[in-house]
Amino acid sequence: MSIVSNIWVRSPVVLATATSVLLLGTQAASAHVKWFCAFDVAGQPRGLEQVLCAEFEWLTGLAILCLMVGCLAEGTPFGTALLNALDRVTLRLRDDTSLIVRAVVGFFLISVWNLGGIILTPELKTDASWISWLQLAMAGCLIWKRTLPLTALGIVFLFGFAVWHYGAFHLADYPVFLGVAAYLALTGLDRTLFGYRPIDVVRATAAITLMWASVEKWAYPQWTDPLLAAKPSMTMGASAETFMRAAGVIEFTLAFALIWTPLVRRASAIILAAVFISAIVEFGKVDAVGHSGIIAVLIGIAADDARVPATRRDTVLAPVYYLGALTAFLGVYYVAHNLLYGDLYSAATALSAVPVI
Repeated sequence: MSIVSNIWVRSPVVLATATSVLLLGTQAASAHVKWFCAFDVAGQPRGLEQVLCAEFEWLTGLAILCLMVGCLAEGTPFGTALLNALDRVTLRLRDDTSLIVRAVVGFFLISVWNLGGIILTPELKTDASWISWLQLAMAGCLIWKRTLPLTALGIVFLFGFAVWHYGAFHLADYPVFLGVAAYLALTGLDRTLFGYRPIDVVRATAAITLMWASVEKWAYPQWTDPLLAAKPSMTMGASAETFMRAAGVIEFTLAFALIWTPLVRRASAIILAAVFISAIVEFGKVDAVGHSGIIAVLIGIAADDARVPATRRDTVLAPVYYLGALTAFLGVYYVAHNLLYGDLYSAATALSAVPVI
């Protein structure tokens, strides 16, 4: 049996093992907590000196090591063979990515139209009845390629409408909607965005969405307490604090991987899609509707066969960019929150007291 065949036989086992571990460890945290539990965006988040503890640093170090191992594997015959195998398996998905995204976005829009009183996600409520009919019209525009930009325009409008009513900080959870809008518009017009393909644009917004959500897990771990109390087995014996800390690190790492090298980002997309799909089993229809769009995007990322050969430079720079992204998201989250809801001086004081990772 050839090397490629050996790898192809083993790769599903490797992916299944990695996925099962992550499913056990992050399933509860994958359900968007704002859809199921009480929350207060304006409430005081946990201090950075509490977030960046020794346990957090160990988890981050382990995540960086895994990322570097993935980068190293990508530049080997093993990595090349695995990419080739992924290309073969996902051929049909790749050819139909646009159709999948259109169908899933249509399902999402019809679902929120049927539920009524929802702007974009379950916690974004509205009394404006015309919003539902706009959503139905947007779903209809997905049938024809030439009208995709109209659906995109509608998504941008609804996003702006939600910002007007709920604030920019709350909607910072959902930039993936703008990415989906860009994907539909660029696909309908057969254009790129300054050379970036539609899938590249939506991939970046998906990564931003999930990295921001992971910071929220560290800042407000108590929001998830009701879910963990209802399903205590999901923590696998760990404390709620440790579980949420680890779930945030895993989510941040997988999200960061979406903007890294081809094999790393495709493996990350597969794992994230599996985690989101498994969460639907636990949390039902609301989770299915709310996460349908990002699942479709992740399938498209997993099927994307664009390649830029990985180099040792990618491995060396991975920790630098990862820590840079981590610092940037933590900094922006805490500074923006204090600008909008609290005392900026206290945020600056907390930042200065944080140990260097």
